[in-house]
Parts: sequence; structure tokens; C-alpha cells
Amino acid sequence: MLEIAINSDQPADEFYADLISSASALVDGEVDAIANMANIAALIWQYVPGLNWAGFYRVVDGELVLGPFQGKTACIRIAIGAGVCGTAAATGEAQRVADVHAFPGHIACDADSRSELVIPVVHEGRIIAVLDLDSPLPDHFRPEDETGMVRLINAIARNLG
Repeated sequence: MLEIAINSDQPADEFYADLISSASALVDGEVDAIANMANIAALIWQYVPGLNWAGFYRVVDGELVLGPFQGKTACIRIAIGAGVCGTAAATGEAQRVADVHAFPGHIACDADSRSELVIPVVHEGRIIAVLDLDSPLPDHFRPEDETGMVRLINAIARNLG
């Protein structure tokens, strides 16, 4: 059993270094992508403050399909290009949204969500999933959160595909 202890009160660069190290240790040697996504969603849910949802949408047959997550029940399928998750999948770029209700075409799976951070997961040159983080707090995610989560996903993407 891996012992994880991450201090969420430390500076962002140290916090994300610890989170990336723990995520890498969790997926090291495990080849099952779903199991790895489940553990990463749980890790993020446990240690990233201010979230009401953390999880993955996987690219399956040209659309996003709900994958492992922590939080309330969620939308099962999202079209590529629709909403924040679909936009991240279509563009290949992280989406950091301060007010999801102002985002064109936002899909309200949970009306309590106010801000969102979505990171594309790229493996072998193609987008295989997106990491979706929601917060009930407006403008919750900072540039350092986006940078840290991009680094985390880049460090473990090969274990998610």
C-alpha cells in the first residue's frame, strides 16, 4: 500500500511536485488505464481543495464517455466540441473557465459547479481523454493550477492510454 501525504497549504509549485510524484507512484507498473484513471481521480479529489467533481471523460468512438470520477453523478456522453470538456478535446488545449455559466454551450451536469479546469490527455499523439475538475467556487482555478495539472497529466499520460 502506497502511503501518500500531501500538504495542500504549501506553495503551488511544491504542492504540484508532490501531487505529480504521488500520481506517478500510483500508476507505476499498472497497465490498466481505467484503474489508473480511478486512482488519479481519487488522489486529486482527496488533495486538491475546493472541488465538487474530479474525473475523466474518455474518447470512445468519436465522443467523450464518462470515465472514473469522484463526485456527484455526471453526464455520460459529451460531443467533441460541446461544452468545456468537448472544447478541450476538440482543440487539444486546456480550458480554465472562471464562470462556467458564461461559457458558450456550457453543459450543466451539476448546477452547483461555477468554475472548471479541463486538461486533454494525449497519448501517442492523440487525445484519449480529458481530466475534468469542477468547483462550486467562482474563479477557483489559477494559472498555477492549470500548469500543475498539465504537468501531472503529461507525466502519467502513457499510463492512461
